[in-house]
Amino acid sequence: MVTEVVAALIWDEDKFMICQRPANKARGMLWEFVGGKVEPGETKEQALIRECHEELAIKLLVGGEFMNVTHEYPDITIHLTLFNATIAAGTPEKLEHNDIRWIAIDEIPQYEFCPADKCILSKLQGLE
Repeated sequence: MVTEVVAALIWDEDKFMICQRPANKARGMLWEFVGGKVEPGETKEQALIRECHEELAIKLLVGGEFMNVTHEYPDITIHLTLFNATIAAGTPEKLEHNDIRWIAIDEIPQYEFCPADKCILSKLQGLE
């Protein structure tokens, strides 16, 4: 079974937001784009708006799809849809994550990301 997951590529000028997973969760302490699972009855956009509100206390404006990827982890197979997005209201707070950072594309190699994000990062770096 494939789990539908959504995430946000949020830019602030030339930097984008990454979030560090809590230590007690699967893939703990790895970096990722903010987002989460799509619940039954939700559109992908609705799920992303809800997740960003729950995890960061922000109101999100969801744009077009940046890319999507299917990835198999040992415990779950996900279909991840990454959307371009902007913060419409609020300042990001660490409600669920260990840390939040704004990084430039050339800083990507300094962080250990979740495996599902690798091809997205390659596209951001212009390697794909």
